[in-house]
Amino acid sequence: MERTVVLITGCSSGIGQHLALRLASDPSRSFKVYATLRDLRAQGPLWEAARARGCPPDSLETLQLDVRDSDSVAAARARVTEGRVDVLVCNAGRGLLGPLEAHAASAVSSVLDVNVAGTVRTLQAFLPDMKRRRSGRVLVTGSMGGLMGLPFNAVYCASKFAIEGLCESLAVLLPPFGIHVSLIECGPVRTAFQDKLEGGPGGALDCTDAQTRHLFSLYQRHCERVFRETAQDPEEVTEVFLTALRAPQPALRYFSTERFLPLARLRLDDLSGRSFVAAMQRAVFADESAEAGAGGLGAPEPGAPPATPQ
Repeated sequence: MERTVVLITGCSSGIGQHLALRLASDPSRSFKVYATLRDLRAQGPLWEAARARGCPPDSLETLQLDVRDSDSVAAARARVTEGRVDVLVCNAGRGLLGPLEAHAASAVSSVLDVNVAGTVRTLQAFLPDMKRRRSGRVLVTGSMGGLMGLPFNAVYCASKFAIEGLCESLAVLLPPFGIHVSLIECGPVRTAFQDKLEGGPGGALDCTDAQTRHLFSLYQRHCERVFRETAQDPEEVTEVFLTALRAPQPALRYFSTERFLPLARLRLDDLSGRSFVAAMQRAVFADESAEAGAGGLGAPEPGAPPATPQ
């Protein structure tokens, strides 16, 4: 039986690593997985987990791939011994958290380069062969930060909004070639993503005003509560990737959780944005409203979703 060849970017930790292990250890033995990492020196934990899960020796390989470098992407593609990739998973990404004015230009450029340009480079490398073969699937790790603007995540959200437009455009174009594009929209996930934020958590806060620093501290408390109460395990999220991978007619979007959908729908129901902005303020800055009393921003709506990205 010919196996499905899957190449995944960003496998040093988190969703990418868990997805690689899930596919490589699948009881059907129907997947050959190429787990790619920017730095192969970080592959140790992946192989330790593979041995612990009993992955067959020929089900998993690691490749060096840096989405910031077109030559690196091309070199990884050339090392796929089957000569084809059936499923491409664009998962590599970086976060950036804090007031906009606190971010160094280099941090902004880095996040946009990895999240947006890096995804484009990867797609440019692998789509032509899929189009020639008239077959392929592309899964992209999305985020609730690509569906709605989140305070103190302006650049990260900008990058994820761009990915939404990129994938939606391709989803319209590619079905005549037998290629389907799906976004896996993730809420908060328990990974090392938050520990790898570009520029650290918050950036140069000393260059912002006191009120912004106060609001940022409220946002951090909000995030801590959300991750403590509602964050998903990566294993749960990888099953959503498998649902998209195996669907006969894949959808454009799959959601790892429905918790944030009320706010997403609110953006569409009131295109002026007023309802969404007011609801997001209530959801995120509830502590501020409690301190300010009746004149504050108000309490969060019942069942309000967490306002923090994957």
